[in-house]
Amino acid sequence: MDNREEVREFLTSRRAKITPEQAGLPSGSRRRVPGLRRSEVAALADMSVEYYAKLERGNLAGVSPAVLEAVARALQLDGAERAHLLNLAQAADGSDALTRPRRRTTRQWTPHRSLQWTLDAITAGPAFVRNGRMDVLAANPLARAFYSDVYAAPHNQENLARFNFLDPASRRFYPDWDLAADVAVAILRTEAGRNPHDKDLHDLVGELSTRSDEFRTRWGAHNVRQHGTGTKRFHHTAVGELTLAYEGLEMAAEPGLTLTIYTAEPGSPSEEALRLLASWAAAQEADAPTRQAAG
Repeated sequence: MDNREEVREFLTSRRAKITPEQAGLPSGSRRRVPGLRRSEVAALADMSVEYYAKLERGNLAGVSPAVLEAVARALQLDGAERAHLLNLAQAADGSDALTRPRRRTTRQWTPHRSLQWTLDAITAGPAFVRNGRMDVLAANPLARAFYSDVYAAPHNQENLARFNFLDPASRRFYPDWDLAADVAVAILRTEAGRNPHDKDLHDLVGELSTRSDEFRTRWGAHNVRQHGTGTKRFHHTAVGELTLAYEGLEMAAEPGLTLTIYTAEPGSPSEEALRLLASWAAAQEADAPTRQAAG
């Protein structure tokens, strides 16, 4: 696969982030580029300037793991960035063709009933399954209530990235909207490196780039991340502020899918808010037949 532009932009963006001081080099007074020069990266990676320039032009096909590690070390890449560089190299030389797991599109995949049973058994917090495009593929009742704004607008297509950038409700739902936006784009950028053949992902990125300046700017930054655990703030229209911890679990039986579970600190106001949300969801469910009959 020809992914030279992706490789070039990623390596260039990483080089621009490292200052000479961070790399242990003299800064000098006549620097024309942000970050390090190519020659400095080449020296740090113990390779010729010509060879590093070839890599930065996007030619990663056939590059050895040792060279990739040297580049990662010189550019001070974190774990997510290292993995992204390796994925780009595998895609460049086609070595991912046999090892790449099949990733299903939203419409082709439905949760096995035992998975839905598992989700439904989690009653203290929202639990849902998403793919790398941030499509919500399966959820427990509390997650459906938690993401009621996402489900309420058909144009969101049950996609968290589309909700984040195209639905005004996301500005209320995510009090730390900029951080949520950064995370969403980093997840999509990571998936693009891991699964560069996903047409649905390309279509989503194209749509968001066209319709959202906020997305387009972030996409151009080439930031990636591993989204496994942490804490987030939310504001739900029915129960107000929530501060929730999350754990993202890669599904061994379904490569490319992630099970995410949100929980609140025991005894906290957020735990009480989740209980209220569960009651609100149950009331909404009970009222649904009445509303349908009246309609």
